Amino acid sequence: MDWCHYRFFSHWNLPVRPTVVYDVLQRVDDYPRWWPQVREVTRLDATTGTVRVRSVLPYDLAFTAREVRSDRAAGVLEIEMTGDLDGWARWTLTADGTCTLARYDQEVDVSKPLLRRFAVPGRPLFRANHALMMRAGRRGLLAYLTADGQAV
Repeated sequence: MDWCHYRFFSHWNLPVRPTVVYDVLQRVDDYPRWWPQVREVTRLDATTGTVRVRSVLPYDLAFTAREVRSDRAAGVLEIEMTGDLDGWARWTLTADGTCTLARYDQEVDVSKPLLRRFAVPGRPLFRANHALMMRAGRRGLLAYLTADGQAV
Protein backbone atom coordinates (compact mmCIF):
# COMPACT_ATOMS: atom_id res chain seq x y z
CA MET A 1 0.00 0.00 0.00
CA ASP A 2 1.27 3.46 -0.89
CA TRP A 3 0.57 5.47 2.27
CA CYS A 4 0.90 8.75 0.34
CA HIS A 5 -1.87 7.86 -2.13
CA TYR A 6 -5.44 8.92 -1.36
CA ARG A 7 -8.84 8.43 -2.93
CA PHE A 8 -11.63 10.61 -1.60
CA PHE A 9 -15.28 11.00 -2.47
CA SER A 10 -18.04 13.14 -1.03
CA HIS A 11 -21.72 13.48 -1.83
CA TRP A 12 -23.54 16.75 -1.36
CA ASN A 13 -27.32 17.07 -1.65
CA LEU A 14 -28.08 20.65 -2.63
CA PRO A 15 -31.54 22.29 -2.93
CA VAL A 16 -30.86 23.95 -6.30
CA ARG A 17 -30.75 22.93 -9.96
CA PRO A 18 -27.53 21.37 -11.27
CA THR A 19 -26.92 24.26 -13.68
CA VAL A 20 -26.90 26.72 -10.76
CA VAL A 21 -24.45 24.56 -8.80
CA TYR A 22 -22.30 24.08 -11.90
CA ASP A 23 -22.10 27.82 -12.50
CA VAL A 24 -20.92 28.41 -8.90
CA LEU A 25 -18.42 25.53 -8.91
CA GLN A 26 -17.00 26.66 -12.24
CA ARG A 27 -16.05 30.06 -10.76
CA VAL A 28 -13.04 28.79 -8.80
CA ASP A 29 -11.84 32.35 -8.18
CA ASP A 30 -14.88 32.70 -5.86
CA TYR A 31 -14.23 29.55 -3.79
CA PRO A 32 -12.55 31.52 -0.95
CA ARG A 33 -15.77 33.57 -0.62
CA TRP A 34 -17.82 30.52 0.40
CA TRP A 35 -15.36 27.72 1.24
CA PRO A 36 -13.33 28.80 4.30
CA GLN A 37 -10.59 26.21 3.81
CA VAL A 38 -9.84 27.42 0.28
CA ARG A 39 -7.61 30.24 1.39
CA GLU A 40 -6.40 31.56 -1.94
CA VAL A 41 -6.93 31.08 -5.66
CA THR A 42 -4.67 32.88 -8.12
CA ARG A 43 -5.58 32.65 -11.78
CA LEU A 44 -2.62 32.01 -14.10
CA ASP A 45 -4.62 31.84 -17.34
CA ALA A 46 -8.10 30.85 -18.53
CA THR A 47 -7.75 27.20 -17.45
CA THR A 48 -5.00 27.19 -14.83
CA GLY A 49 -4.47 28.63 -11.37
CA THR A 50 -2.73 28.12 -8.08
CA VAL A 51 -4.72 27.11 -5.03
CA ARG A 52 -3.85 27.18 -1.34
CA VAL A 53 -5.99 25.22 1.13
CA ARG A 54 -5.88 24.67 4.86
CA SER A 55 -8.34 22.78 7.00
CA VAL A 56 -8.14 22.00 10.73
CA LEU A 57 -4.60 20.63 10.88
CA PRO A 58 -1.84 23.29 10.91
CA TYR A 59 -0.48 22.91 7.39
CA ASP A 60 -1.22 24.46 4.02
CA LEU A 61 -1.38 22.58 0.75
CA ALA A 62 -0.54 24.47 -2.42
CA PHE A 63 -1.03 23.15 -5.91
CA THR A 64 -1.54 24.21 -9.49
CA ALA A 65 -4.93 23.23 -10.86
CA ARG A 66 -5.48 22.87 -14.59
CA GLU A 67 -8.94 22.39 -16.04
CA VAL A 68 -9.14 19.21 -18.13
CA ARG A 69 -12.92 18.98 -18.53
CA SER A 70 -15.68 21.53 -18.25
CA ASP A 71 -18.95 20.12 -19.56
CA ARG A 72 -22.03 21.99 -18.36
CA ALA A 73 -24.49 19.69 -20.20
CA ALA A 74 -22.97 16.60 -18.55
CA GLY A 75 -22.50 18.41 -15.21
CA VAL A 76 -18.79 17.57 -15.04
CA LEU A 77 -15.87 19.72 -13.91
CA GLU A 78 -12.45 18.08 -13.70
CA ILE A 79 -8.95 19.31 -12.90
CA GLU A 80 -5.42 17.98 -12.78
CA MET A 81 -3.33 18.97 -9.76
CA THR A 82 0.43 19.31 -9.36
CA GLY A 83 2.39 20.55 -6.38
CA ASP A 84 1.84 19.42 -2.78
CA LEU A 85 -0.85 17.16 -4.29
CA ASP A 86 -0.44 15.39 -7.62
CA GLY A 87 -3.52 13.88 -9.21
CA TRP A 88 -7.02 14.87 -10.21
CA ALA A 89 -10.38 15.98 -8.82
CA ARG A 90 -13.83 15.88 -10.40
CA TRP A 91 -17.29 17.26 -9.65
CA THR A 92 -20.19 15.32 -11.17
CA LEU A 93 -23.62 16.91 -10.84
CA THR A 94 -26.91 15.12 -11.43
CA ALA A 95 -30.49 16.24 -11.06
CA ASP A 96 -32.74 14.89 -8.33
CA GLY A 97 -36.03 16.62 -9.06
CA THR A 98 -35.30 20.32 -8.57
CA CYS A 99 -32.25 19.50 -6.43
CA THR A 100 -28.69 18.44 -7.20
CA LEU A 101 -26.64 15.47 -6.18
CA ALA A 102 -23.04 16.65 -6.31
CA ARG A 103 -20.34 13.99 -6.18
CA TYR A 104 -16.75 14.99 -5.56
CA ASP A 105 -14.03 12.48 -6.46
CA GLN A 106 -10.35 13.03 -5.89
CA GLU A 107 -7.33 10.78 -6.39
CA VAL A 108 -3.99 12.22 -5.35
CA ASP A 109 -0.48 11.44 -4.23
CA VAL A 110 0.87 13.66 -1.48
CA SER A 111 4.15 15.31 -2.48
CA LYS A 112 4.60 17.69 0.45
CA PRO A 113 7.67 16.39 2.35
CA LEU A 114 6.22 16.95 5.85
CA LEU A 115 3.08 14.96 5.05
CA ARG A 116 5.08 12.20 3.39
CA ARG A 117 7.23 11.93 6.52
CA PHE A 118 4.12 11.38 8.67
CA ALA A 119 2.25 9.29 6.09
CA VAL A 120 1.64 6.22 8.22
CA PRO A 121 0.81 7.66 11.65
CA GLY A 122 -0.89 10.73 10.17
CA ARG A 123 -3.12 9.00 7.64
CA PRO A 124 -6.28 8.87 9.84
CA LEU A 125 -5.82 12.53 10.75
CA PHE A 126 -5.27 13.54 7.11
CA ARG A 127 -8.44 11.70 6.07
CA ALA A 128 -10.43 13.32 8.90
CA ASN A 129 -9.00 16.72 7.94
CA HIS A 130 -10.25 16.23 4.38
CA ALA A 131 -13.70 15.15 5.60
CA LEU A 132 -13.98 18.27 7.77
CA MET A 133 -12.95 20.43 4.82
CA MET A 134 -15.62 18.87 2.61
CA ARG A 135 -18.31 19.27 5.30
CA ALA A 136 -17.43 22.94 5.69
CA GLY A 137 -17.44 23.37 1.90
CA ARG A 138 -20.99 22.03 1.66
CA ARG A 139 -22.17 24.32 4.46
CA GLY A 140 -20.43 27.29 2.87
CA LEU A 141 -21.91 26.59 -0.55
CA LEU A 142 -25.42 26.25 0.91
CA ALA A 143 -25.03 29.56 2.75
CA TYR A 144 -23.68 31.21 -0.41
CA LEU A 145 -26.58 29.94 -2.50
CA THR A 146 -29.14 30.94 0.14
CA ALA A 147 -27.68 34.44 0.51
CA ASP A 148 -27.76 34.77 -3.27
CA GLY A 149 -31.42 33.68 -3.32
CA GLN A 150 -30.70 30.61 -5.45
CA ALA A 151 -31.60 27.87 -2.96
CA VAL A 152 -35.10 26.38 -3.12
